[in-house]
Amino acid sequence: MSVKEQVLETIKSAGKPVSAGEVEKLSGLDRKEIDKAFNELKKEKAIISPVRCKWEAAE
Repeated sequence: MSVKEQVLETIKSAGKPVSAGEVEKLSGLDRKEIDKAFNELKKEKAIISPVRCKWEAAE
């Protein structure tokens, strides 16, 4: 499973909008890798931001 897939699964399993820091705590992944995955997921429109600095799955 790629880092991007892990980040998306972590966001989905949280059940609420989460920040990159929360994803880091929940998944144990490196923050730089999370930020890179966030950028890719934003470009793909796989995640959306309902409130500033918090993200959730677009589905």
